[in-house]
Amino acid sequence: MIINYYIGSLYYSSKHWEYGNLFANGCKISPVSIGPVFAPSAEKETRNWLPLVLATAIVLLVAVGAILGLEHGNARGKASVTPISAPLDPYAGNLSLTRLAMSESGNLAGGKVTYLDGHIVNRGGRTVTAITVQVLFRDFAHEVAQNDTQPLKLILMREPYIDVGPVSASPIHPGGEQDFRLIFDWVTPHWDRAYPEIRILRVETK
Repeated sequence: MIINYYIGSLYYSSKHWEYGNLFANGCKISPVSIGPVFAPSAEKETRNWLPLVLATAIVLLVAVGAILGLEHGNARGKASVTPISAPLDPYAGNLSLTRLAMSESGNLAGGKVTYLDGHIVNRGGRTVTAITVQVLFRDFAHEVAQNDTQPLKLILMREPYIDVGPVSASPIHPGGEQDFRLIFDWVTPHWDRAYPEIRILRVETK
């Protein structure tokens, strides 16, 4: 029993001496690796701006085109307006316009169409094949609110619906008479609701 205790003491002393020498000689225990550590990438995700830039450019081009087209249309419309002081055709005195009547109807686009019907008599000695008229809508101050120039169209048929055509489709002979219709897709809201003035600017005869 004493011998076993003595042997154990020697074993413990020898091990204690070995560990003491290890630390005394400057030995260090390396840390145990627990696996790879992944650091977050410093590279930022870059966004592709090309589709957005292209879409913006297309929208801008369409908007600019629409504005230019509108300005061009307005300029062309202004350039085509006949002055209210334009002279009448020399043959205009031979054409009598009577029985004026106005009406309205809706169109397929949801808008409103205004009709100005009347009766024309050729009191001259020539056959009329074309007529261009100027229609002046006035406001409550009797100022011109709308100035419209268009070819006069004759009513060629009334049943089962009203059909109109140019004067050349049914020329007005001397002493002849016809019903006519003028069509307006838009009339100014400033119109005083009185019958507009019709001026005969050009007459073609044979």
